[in-house]
Formats: sequence, structure tokens, C-alpha cells
Amino acid sequence: MTTTQPPLHLRDDGRTPFPSEDVTQWREHITADPYRNYLYSYPHKTAYRDLNPPVPLEPLWREEPAESFFLYMHIPFCGARCGFCNLFTLPDKRAEVHTVYVDALERQARRWAAFTGGKPFARFAIGGGTPSLLAPAQLRRLFRIAEDIMGLDSATASISVETSPETLTEEKLNILKEHTVDRVSMGIQSFVAAESAAIYRPQNPDEVYRALELLKQYDFPILNLDLIYGLPGQTVESWLFSLQQAINHEPEEIFIYPLYTRDHTIVKPKDMQRQTDIRHECYMAAQLLLAEHGYTQYSMRRFAKETAGTDKQILDYSCQEEGMVGLGCGARSYTRNVHYASRYGVSRKATESIIADYVAAERYDTADYGIVLSLEEQKRRFILKAVLHSEGLKLADYSGRFASSLWKDHPELGLLLQSGLGREEAGILRLTPEGLGYSDSIGDWFISGEIREQMERFVLP
Repeated sequence: MTTTQPPLHLRDDGRTPFPSEDVTQWREHITADPYRNYLYSYPHKTAYRDLNPPVPLEPLWREEPAESFFLYMHIPFCGARCGFCNLFTLPDKRAEVHTVYVDALERQARRWAAFTGGKPFARFAIGGGTPSLLAPAQLRRLFRIAEDIMGLDSATASISVETSPETLTEEKLNILKEHTVDRVSMGIQSFVAAESAAIYRPQNPDEVYRALELLKQYDFPILNLDLIYGLPGQTVESWLFSLQQAINHEPEEIFIYPLYTRDHTIVKPKDMQRQTDIRHECYMAAQLLLAEHGYTQYSMRRFAKETAGTDKQILDYSCQEEGMVGLGCGARSYTRNVHYASRYGVSRKATESIIADYVAAERYDTADYGIVLSLEEQKRRFILKAVLHSEGLKLADYSGRFASSLWKDHPELGLLLQSGLGREEAGILRLTPEGLGYSDSIGDWFISGEIREQMERFVLP
């Protein structure tokens, strides 16, 4: 004789009460592997495909409901490719290559300014790659393109620029100051020479300290330092040494990233299988140390202090906002319904080919590679962008955006509450401090079946 489990019913508030054994099993699934997938954005770029037919950009941006836009420029050049990096970047220091690329970026900006100029830019960021690898003349050009062509008001917009220690000079920092940059972000990853060498990062600790001392002289409102935990040969003690070195320089913001390796990165997953995975232990130790030094946790990666007063309001840095206008090869653009970008590559041959196509392009007025978001995927994106940050998701915001109930649309989110990894207070769903540490596995769990299938079928060129 067989028995069937009675159907689960929604509570009055719309949440599904799951049996305790299901909750226990789900929690074990989430916590057993915290580092399943770094969901940098949703949907992930590996879910992008050719848009057939291409989407005209002018009507797309004319109908974009965002009240303000975010201008982003991507500089896909680095001095060297780090062993963990799977971003769209090309190791190339040649000044003539950089100049030709910025020429193309300016042509693209002139075309796009015609249909993105209807709303102010609240944020502007230059990322990469390593933007500070550019010669001063080209770095200055980027700001001229933003201000004179795209209409950026540097006096009001929050401005962020990514840098690396070996590329910083007084001349380049003077340019950033002239254009009222609010946030300088520097990737350090580790203060231990052997750990940097293990990820093929040609970085001398003395060069890092020189750059930090130089930055201190310029007193930018926000200095952000990036560090990585779980590096080859790293211990919890050496990780905390690097973190303490960063704290000693009093940055307003620190981003800590768990190491991810993939088959197409220089450091392979099989290389990491030879050592004990200490990433979660490093994360928990970092949580404690950063709290002791007055840093507030805003996500699994971002820890920050209050910034001193300035002449303009500085918005939190975020690079996955709707209304994001992405200039340059490798940049993503986000409207409410369509995400688009250039094609994605990691190998030198693929990135060189994609950049060559971008530089040679005669027109930049359609999106031919990306994804059109269904209403279901718009909902998932909205949920993930809020829940994976400490501010959480206001249920009223969800209802106001989608004219439906969060719990009726996604009753499975009740597992967060029943497992103790999330809580609902005053109409806000947010992860608990413990739950934030499992953001990557929770985010991976919430990927829709359709998007996951697209990601799994993606083949790198």
C-alpha cells in the first residue's frame, strides 16, 4: 500500500509551510557548498545569445522607465591576466592599441548620446580590466567623452574608477581629482608575495604599499580595497594578515571575494582540489575582524564605513542597475526588459577578435547579443538584487512593481525563514548574518530552470 504526502497549503500570508525534513534537507544543500556560483548579475552573461532580430537601441532607451541612468565605461586591458580571472580583459600594454580602442569608444558614445541623453546620469564608473593602465592623455579623454558627449555632470554624479597598484602615478591621480572622482577602487587580492605569485599576479608588496601611501595624499571620499580569500597556499592566518594590512590603511570600503576557479582560468579547479577549502572559515574570520574595526556588512562581499561629508551626495557603488548604459567592448547595458553586451570571451584569441570587431564597427545603434527578460525573470532579478544585500527586499516594493504578492509568486522563499537563513521584519525579507555568508549558494538555488539550461549550454569561443 502506498501513501502520498498531503499537498502543502499556503498560509494566510501566502507563505508555504514546508515539512521540517524538507527544510533540514534544503538547509544542508545550501550550506554544504557555499561557493557554487558567483551570481555577478542576473541573468548571468552565459545566458546571453544572439538577438534575432537585433533590438534597435533608440526606442529601447526611450521607453526605459528608470528615473536616472548609470554610465559605465569598460577598458578591457590589463598588464597581465591573473590566474583566477574570467572577466573580459586582454593583457596588452601597447599605447597605440589603447588609443584606437578609446577612439572607438568615443564613436560609440556619439551615437548613443542621441538616445540616452533624456535623463541625468546619477552614477559613472570606469572599470575593466585596468582603466589606470591607460596613458594620462587617454584617461583624460574618457572623462571628456563622459562630460562633453554623454552629458555627465561630474559635480552631481557619483564617480568610481578601478585601479591597480603598479599603474598609479601622481599625474593620473591628479586627473581623477580634477574630475571629482568619489571612489577609487584598487585590486590588491593579497599582501603576501607568495600568494600573489600563486595566482600569476606580478605584484610586489612594496609596490602596493607605495600606491596606498600615494592614495592617502589625495584623500578621495571613498577608497575601496579588493581582497581574495581561498588562494593557493593561503591559510586563515595569512588571510587575516592581508585583511589587517588593508584595515591599517583605513579604507572606507573593503570588498572580500572568495576565490573561484574555472576550467578556462589559468588556475584550474583541479589545482584547488589538492588543498583544504578554507574559504568559509576565512569569511567568518573576516566578518569578526571587520566588525571589530567598525565596518558594517552590506553583502557577502561589501563592508563599509560611513563616509565624510562632501559637496555632493555619494551613492553606493552598484554596477548592475537598470538604466545602466555600458560603453566599450565587454560592457553590459541593462534596461528593464533587455540586457545586452558584446560577445563574451576569455582566451586571448577570442578577446582579441571581439575587440577587433568592436573597433572596426561602423554602427553602434542595435543590440545584437543579450537576453530579453520575461516577466518571470524580471521578478527573479528584482528579488535577488534585494535579498542578497543587507537592506533586504521590501514586500511592498515587490507588490508595487509587479502588482502581485511575493509569497504567492515564490512561496519557496519561505525556506529562507524556516531554515533560519532569512527573516521577515516590518515587511522586509532579508538574509540573517549567517545567511549572507551563503549568498552564492542561495543565489544559485534561485536561478530559474530556463536560465540554468541556457548557462549550461553556453560554449566559450
